[in-house]
Amino acid sequence: MTKYEPLEAFLSAKRWQEVPMTFREIEAVIGASLPPVAYKHRAWWSNNPSNSVITHCWLRAGYKTERVDMGGQKLVFRRTAAELPHGAPPPASPPQPRPVRSVVEALRKALGGTVKVAEGVDLTEPTGETWDAETQ
Repeated sequence: MTKYEPLEAFLSAKRWQEVPMTFREIEAVIGASLPPVAYKHRAWWSNNPSNSVITHCWLRAGYKTERVDMGGQKLVFRRTAAELPHGAPPPASPPQPRPVRSVVEALRKALGGTVKVAEGVDLTEPTGETWDAETQ
């Protein structure tokens, strides 16, 4: 068993057309560091089967690498098979988690510094005031 076979198992279990991953996420899956060449040379991520042992793992899982971003240390594994077994086409990509932010954080981001809200102020807190529109 090679150190990269956990990546093959990980990708084989996915039903997505695309699996975006960072180099660090790949290291977490394999439980080891990638070699320094993986961080320095784009060619290490090529789909040439004579390239390296890891290449065989993603190819056997039915994926090829695309959109390798050396600066951002990330890439996308794209499924090479049109369909998965059982006839169901895979989803295009994994569901993206929604960022968890408070209302104040969302407002600060949206307003881009045009309004200052003091720390600790809850803009959603009821004021106790009753407007005429609410009483009619």
